[in-house]
Formats: sequence, structure tokens, C-alpha cells
Amino acid sequence: MKKTYKIEVDCANCANKMECAAVKVPGVEAVTVNFMAQKMVVSFKEGEDPTAVMKNVVKACKKVEDDCEIYL
Repeated sequence: MKKTYKIEVDCANCANKMECAAVKVPGVEAVTVNFMAQKMVVSFKEGEDPTAVMKNVVKACKKVEDDCEIYL
């Protein structure tokens, strides 16, 4: 399953840090963060609950970029 989320991030480097952190979260298959569009596309592994996984994605992204926002 693939879902798109609106994000708020200040620079392309920060977006890259978020992408690298999010892809390591259990239950995430792939992540693409588009700084210009301010969007994050997350592909979830089969059988995973997107809501539960995204809570962990937000935590992981906040660790590398504390002023980022992901609107769930």
C-alpha cells in the first residue's frame, strides 16, 4: 500500500535526512520525500498498519530533523 502525506521541511538536505530515517522504520518498504512539492510518499510492507507505522516514521524523522512536520 502506498500513501502520500503533506510535509513541511526547510531544505532539500533536511528532506534527504528524513527520507533516509523513514526508510529504516520497520513496516516501511520505500519512501520518497519531495522537497519542492512538500510531500512524502510511503510504501508500506504487506499486512502493516499504516497508522501505527507512520507514528514511528514521525519519531524517526523528528530525531534527524526536529523542526519537520508530517501531516497524518
